[in-house]
Amino acid sequence: MTYIVLMVISATVIALLGAAHLILTYRGPKLLPRDPELRHAMDQDSPVITKQTTMWRAWLGFNASHSLGALLFGFVYGYLALAHPQVLFSSAPLLVFGLLTLLAYLLLAKAYWFVSPLTGISISLVCYVLSILIYLS
Repeated sequence: MTYIVLMVISATVIALLGAAHLILTYRGPKLLPRDPELRHAMDQDSPVITKQTTMWRAWLGFNASHSLGALLFGFVYGYLALAHPQVLFSSAPLLVFGLLTLLAYLLLAKAYWFVSPLTGISISLVCYVLSILIYLS
């Protein structure tokens, strides 16, 4: 049962990061540019692909959808680990997809983000891999 606990920890860490990111996207100044003029400029300009939105609205949307993806990952893998562990741990596609997702998050965190998400994702990835290794042993 240790493998289930480790998978739930892995999923919970990602879900908590997603929830925190979603809250910070819409509450408080943490994801606002430090320069108020940049925030204003983002609201005045649109991406090349369309004039139907602004860079600011796209920024909010990308942050929100990123958060929802982390929440979905956390809830799906946490739920499967608790309610249907045999389905999760006997499904190579689910395990590989989860591993690739966490590795992608890790690479993104290292390349573009900062230490808090990098630390959380690293913990999640270690728990994820250990859960699979314990299950297989």
